[in-house]
Order: sequence, then structure tokens, then C-alpha cells
Amino acid sequence: MIRKAILVIAIVWNCINAANVNAQQAAATVQKPIALQHGAHRIGRRTDADMEKWRAYGLGQFIHWGLYSIPAGEWNGKQYNGASEWIKSWKEVSATAYDSLMYQFNPTKFNADSWAGTAKQMGVKYVTITTKHHDGFCLWPSKYTNFTVANSPYKKDIIGPLVKAYDKQGIDVILYFSIMDWHNPDWRYDIKTREDSIAFDRFKQFTRKQLLELLTLYPTAKGLWFDGTWDKSWVKQAAFADSLEKEMKAMHPGLIIGSRFRADEYGKRHFDSNGNMMGDYEQGWERKIPEKIEDVHGNDWDCVMTVPENQWGYGRVWKGHIKTTDELLEMLAKCVSLDGNFVLNFGPKPDGTLRTEELDLAEGIGAWMATNSEAIYNGEYAGLVKQDWGYYIKKTGSNKIYMLVFNVPVSGALKVVMQSHSAIGKAYDLGNPAQNYVPEEIGTSAWFIHLRQQTFKRPFVIVLETADNSKNSGAQYQKAKT
Repeated sequence: MIRKAILVIAIVWNCINAANVNAQQAAATVQKPIALQHGAHRIGRRTDADMEKWRAYGLGQFIHWGLYSIPAGEWNGKQYNGASEWIKSWKEVSATAYDSLMYQFNPTKFNADSWAGTAKQMGVKYVTITTKHHDGFCLWPSKYTNFTVANSPYKKDIIGPLVKAYDKQGIDVILYFSIMDWHNPDWRYDIKTREDSIAFDRFKQFTRKQLLELLTLYPTAKGLWFDGTWDKSWVKQAAFADSLEKEMKAMHPGLIIGSRFRADEYGKRHFDSNGNMMGDYEQGWERKIPEKIEDVHGNDWDCVMTVPENQWGYGRVWKGHIKTTDELLEMLAKCVSLDGNFVLNFGPKPDGTLRTEELDLAEGIGAWMATNSEAIYNGEYAGLVKQDWGYYIKKTGSNKIYMLVFNVPVSGALKVVMQSHSAIGKAYDLGNPAQNYVPEEIGTSAWFIHLRQQTFKRPFVIVLETADNSKNSGAQYQKAKT
């Protein structure tokens, strides 16, 4: 018996020691924050007026336009399988032949007011415009390169009239700028030699001058949208990029810059080595949308979306599935319901007009927004469990929650589950406020909204005006005993 007791004591002692060791190992795995010189400038969201306005936009437009609209995804009769704005990188295309497209760029039908008018009718609140894509061709008359619209047959500035036209319509402008520049001989994908380093130092100063030039020429621009920042050459420029960001923001207070502009000193992009977002909003949602609120980690974000699968600049042929108006509206609703903005891309033709398919989509979205934009602007995550019929969006600073209905159940009954302290005070159609609904209580904090019809041609919105139910919460229904 004594030997058994000793054995039990030994086993218990070993278990205690093992538990202590495991606890110590677990504590050791909790990493202390890394001291960073060029990481995130801030933890958490910006709370200034400029960022509050950005957060409330809901719907945006993206414009990809440049020399690549001329070949439109084809070269010498062959179809390029990538996005049209990347065609210069195709082995079939020589740099000289592509760059000579500058002498064909003459969009005589371009009308900035027409583009802005289309965006206004669509319900757009902000637009991102390509000033220079990876090919290096500038749509403004930059004094730091000859590869600009000023040396094309068109000769005139494109960006200035667009900024003016969109400003006139009350639509804020973000300027797209590609760091990567295939035309500039000093650009490098990586820096491996002293010669590379010298060349890229020249390139960095060229980039800085162009960015400060844009902010000087177009001071009403609200932000900069960066692209082409993933190559090792730029990722290694943590100190320079950080300094440049600070310089631009000092020059332009309130300037909004996304998370893909720079890396920290360890090469981490979007999120620094401590996991904190670099920039004012997350740019990781390109042609994809989060599934749940936890996916965005409390950050501001937007989704940029193409109509076909991956066509940004004008392509003569749209490949794959072409999204419909209702699909795009559902993407818009989903983004806003998860605290984000939705941005739809347009790729104008070489003559300066918008393609018919894009105009039709803009008209369809605009018709829906004319009735339902109240549910989109100033919308935020409602904190409610999503139901299969669609999406909840809460109006910031109000007691209104919008039900954006895309899938009507056969029963015609839309289930609503509120937070325990809230009840439905009033329910009505956004498009027809006289159409009221009497919610049927079906459980604690749960109701059915019974539709008076079950056939709908378009998505629709029901407004819920909530009321405080804290005194009665949890008192009516007893949980099942198991």
C-alpha cells in the first residue's frame, strides 16, 4: 500500500510539474510587441471628420483608363488572357511598341462632366481615378517625364477636368498611383547590386516628386490609392516610404491613404510585425468580400469589384461571368452591413466613352439607390445575427435598422432576431412608408415580419425603428429544459 501511495504521489507531482512547464511555455509564446520605427502610426480607427466622411460613403466608383484601352486586351490579333492593363508585361508585346501607343491616344469623345453625371445618377459618393498605371503613362502633364498625355495627340490634362467635374457633383476624388513603373529605366523589381541601389534612389525621388506634384495640382483630392507596391525593391524602402507618407500628410492634412502603400522594416505589408494595420483603411479586399464582422478586425475597409472576373481597364471582350445589377447590389449591401464601402470598377473605351454595359449597370444601380440610398449612406454593422433573407444595416447615430431583402422565403415571413434589450417599435417599407408591418413576436427578442406579397422583381428595404426593451427582456419565454 505504501508503495502504491508513493507511486500516486509521484504521478501527481509529475502532473503538477508538467502543468507548470506547459504554463511557462504558453506564457513564453505570448510575444512582446516588437519595437518598430516604421510600423503602424496609430492603433484603431481614425476619428477625424475626413475619415468619418469616408466611412459613410457606402458606394464608390473606380476608373481604370490609360494606353491599355487602345489594344483592349488584344495584340496582333491574339487575345491576352490577363487583365488588359497588364498587356505590356506579355512576352508578345515589346516595350517600344507599347509605349508608341502614346501617339494614338486621342479620346476625342471624352467628357468629364458626362462621367461625373453618370456617377451622380448611380449614387456614387467617391471615385478613384488612375493617374498612372504600371505602364508609367501619366494622364496628367507631369513635368518629370515625357510619357504623359501632354505628348499625345489629345495633349490636354485628363485628371484636372475629372477632379473638377466630380467635385462639382459632390463626389470626392481619390487619386490612384502605381509605384511600379515599367517605363522608367530606374525601376527595379529587386535591388541586388550597387547599380540597382543607385538607380532606385533616383526612382524614389522621381516618385516623390510626382506624388507631391499631384497633391499640388489637385488639392481637393481626398486621398491616394496606391498600387504596384509588392515587389521587393519597394518593400525594402520602409524608412523612405514612411517619411514620404508623413510628408504628404503634412502637406495635405486629412489625406487618406490605404494599407498597401508601405511595408515595415521587416517587410510586412498591410499589417506591421505587431499585427497593426498600416494606413487608414484596409485594402486587402480586392474582388472579395468578408464573410463576417470578425474578418475585418474592427478596421475600416472597402472592396473594389470588377464586373467580369478580372477586367479593370477596357477589354474588347468581357470574359467569364458578367455580374448583374442585383448581384452588385447584394455585394454593396453585404459590404456596408460589415462596416465597409463597395467600389465598382469602370474601364472606359479609348475614345473616352463608357461602354454600354457599364452605363446600363450604373442606371440600374442608380434606380435602386434613388429609392433605397438611405439604407446605404451612413450605414454600419447592426450587431445582429444575419438571416437568410439578406442583410441588416444600422443607420449611424440613430435607432433605425434596415433590412435589405434579397431572398424572400416561401412562407413570406422574414425572421428578425434583435438584441435582448431592443424591440421593434415600428416597421415599414422604405420605398413606401405608408406600407406598415405588424411584427409577430415568436420568442424572446425574435419576430416575424409577414410580407403582404411574395413576388418581388428587385431587392427591397424594410425599416425597423427600434425601441428599448430592457425592462421586459428575457421575461416572456422559458428556455426548453434538456
